[in-house]
Amino acid sequence: MLAPPGQQAEPARLAGCIKGTGEPWEGRPTEESELIERAQRGDALAYEDLVRRHQDAALRTAGLVLAGGADAEDAVQEAFVKAYAALGRFRAGSPFRPWILRIVANEARNRRRSAGRRAGLALRFAEDRPTVDAAPSPEAAVLAREQRSTLLAAMSGLGEDDRLVLGYRYFLDLGEAEMAEALGIARGTVKSRLSRAIGRLRTRLASVEAGR
Repeated sequence: MLAPPGQQAEPARLAGCIKGTGEPWEGRPTEESELIERAQRGDALAYEDLVRRHQDAALRTAGLVLAGGADAEDAVQEAFVKAYAALGRFRAGSPFRPWILRIVANEARNRRRSAGRRAGLALRFAEDRPTVDAAPSPEAAVLAREQRSTLLAAMSGLGEDDRLVLGYRYFLDLGEAEMAEALGIARGTVKSRLSRAIGRLRTRLASVEAGR
């Protein structure tokens, strides 16, 4: 069982949960605020549920900062361990998702700096998940893959700030307030940063398409 926040968490158990092997929690509460309160009191199962809820978004965020899936997974695992230890400092009533994504992004940056390499875009974390709708025609599927490949190639040439603001908005569908919290900027700055990032993305898209 994980130690209460403020004490050292048990990495092996948390790692198992992050990799999808955590024990299921029957009858788990649906309100995230209740899960957070339980986790702050040392309820490991509640925190494991929070991990499951936000794991995909965390992996995509790490993928926007780092190159390579293995590094992104390691960054996310470490970020969730650190977040558990920091739960006592989480402000009651605040949204959890932007808080954990900010920790994930910081951990990914630390790993990138340690590796001493320029960040790229990890396709398998940033791209949209398949939907459960009816399967598209083969022609439509090929076109969609080409468009997605072009978009991600263009994004890989952008700076980290641009990749994150675009990824949070269009890959993770975060709202303006959540984006501000996750990016650590004022809410009024989000629109202007997003607008500038879109402009630079359009320029990169034109360059990528011209080179094909």
